Amino acid sequence: MRELEVRAVTENIKEMCIEANHVLSYDMKKALRDAADAEDAPLGKQVLKQLLDNMEIAQKDMIPICQDTGMTVIFLEIGQNVHFAGGDLSEAVQEGVRQGYEEGFLRKSVVKDPIFRDNTKDNTPAVIHYEIVPGDKVRITVAPKGFGSENMSRVFMLKPADGIEGVKNVVLTAVKDAGPNACPPMVVGVGVGGTFEKCALMAKKALLRPMDQRSEIPYISELENELLDKINASGIGPGGLGGRITALAVNIETYPTHIAGLPVAVNICCHVNRHATRIL
Repeated sequence: MRELEVRAVTENIKEMCIEANHVLSYDMKKALRDAADAEDAPLGKQVLKQLLDNMEIAQKDMIPICQDTGMTVIFLEIGQNVHFAGGDLSEAVQEGVRQGYEEGFLRKSVVKDPIFRDNTKDNTPAVIHYEIVPGDKVRITVAPKGFGSENMSRVFMLKPADGIEGVKNVVLTAVKDAGPNACPPMVVGVGVGGTFEKCALMAKKALLRPMDQRSEIPYISELENELLDKINASGIGPGGLGGRITALAVNIETYPTHIAGLPVAVNICCHVNRHATRIL
């Protein structure tokens, strides 16, 4: 059994909140550069170049990539041979978010109650997803999620008879309905199967997959490529101003489901697809 002090979790999450809001991952940077090279529309190419300039300035001057520094979503993959010491793990995670957003001078966007809307003033609480895995390591992923794109996300409870064509239709419908509101070029995370809540979680996790990595399931990999081509033929384009590049990737995750159902979730992320990962 390996013992891990929860203060290490707090310190790392603090740093990761700041890192994720200022520095895009390498695969996202490359995807944006490749998109700028591939875009034919003059206005679309100009938008992409501005996004690249913004990305470089944010990293160089430590200015948030986007003014919406998101609601913090945290994935914890905890090795079953890890014992946490020195306090409550959930409290340590929330403290890391609080310190990160205060010390990083990041915008506080979380309200205590969904109806009465009092701001918590430190961007807590975060949304935390726990998973127990083999081993004695803890893998932490911090993913600040802006709500311009989050608001455009959807869950569809299809009938089994809708099949793969039904899945294609609802993904394309969600992207079309999002249009410029999701700040394209977007990354489209899709969850298919499971239950109402499982497909939504898969769609959120799908956004964390490297941009150049396709599904290991052959027909799902083909579906990802087909949907990406169709989305990029929609004409929405960078910034919603027209062009070839509406999406940078479509990532699909699947899970077994009930004989009577075909749940599908579409979690859209803008071009600022932020996440940072560390292993303790």
